[in-house]
Amino acid sequence: MFRCSKIPWSYLLGYAVTVIINRFGITNGILCIDDTDKKRSKVTKKIPFVHKLMEKATGGFYFGQSIVFLILITPIATIPISFSFYLPDPEMSKWKKLEAKLKKEGVSKKDRPVKPPKNSNYPTKIEIALNLLTEFATNFKHIKIKSVVGDALYGTAQFLNQARQILKIDQVISQIKKNQKIRFRGKEISVEEYFKNRKGVAKKIKIRGKELDVVMNGIRVHLSAHNKKRFIIALKYDGEAEYRYIVASDLSWRMEDIVAAYSVRWLIEFFIQDWKTHEGWNNRTKQSGVEGSSRSLILSLLTDLCLFFHPSQSARLKNKRPAWTVGSLCEKIRKDS
Repeated sequence: MFRCSKIPWSYLLGYAVTVIINRFGITNGILCIDDTDKKRSKVTKKIPFVHKLMEKATGGFYFGQSIVFLILITPIATIPISFSFYLPDPEMSKWKKLEAKLKKEGVSKKDRPVKPPKNSNYPTKIEIALNLLTEFATNFKHIKIKSVVGDALYGTAQFLNQARQILKIDQVISQIKKNQKIRFRGKEISVEEYFKNRKGVAKKIKIRGKELDVVMNGIRVHLSAHNKKRFIIALKYDGEAEYRYIVASDLSWRMEDIVAAYSVRWLIEFFIQDWKTHEGWNNRTKQSGVEGSSRSLILSLLTDLCLFFHPSQSARLKNKRPAWTVGSLCEKIRKDS
């Protein structure tokens, strides 16, 4: 029924987001980029974008789909804006596998196969994220974006530089690995080595009215991989043993403001959990073909947006109170029924 309908699917989600933004007078926010996976059968042939994925919990592998999301986090609500499926280039994947094998066997570089050329039909997750930001900049010009936030995958010079250009903003915040090199006092050292013997400062940061205890330390320094000066912050939440390292493009922000902006990234994790659990994508995603996968995903996100118009949700948003989560609102609807 849905696949054969004449609904303008390519515009439907964007129109729905516009209705939400206009209804609640949303004028600013933080854009968040993240990706999530959906486990699939190893023998599926009709469901698209299925490829081999690593399972972080076990270190093993499974087959599934990978989706990159763009989320707008506003003072009153978290709104899904757009998405795109990711599929790695099969030729590049084969080359990487063979390259790793030959390297392990000690085969010299000149005797190993040449890296295949980039195939534009298989954009990387960073390229997908930049495309989603471009669409947002085109369709929602009246929304003022304070910053863009992404996890460690998006902590590259390419993403930070191009995201700033696309949205005409100064601040893009991400995370880098502990072995990233910085230039300090004329020599290169890792960020882990720099912060190892420097005691952090205990602070309290407020996220949506809730105070969190953190330990942080920061430096504005030349980051070798970016070939540019960045603001790098070592951050440790209460109860954590090791630092994570935040990188920010705008050097003028205070350390506390960067940490507070980066911390809202966890709201996208809550959205993904709610979306998978309560909005049909987890157990009603058997539709085959590219259209079947994308349209069922759009329908599940429209469920999320429709819930903004539930009387209880509308009342909370109009009174500037934090929105109900999807799970709690669904439970309320069941009890009312």
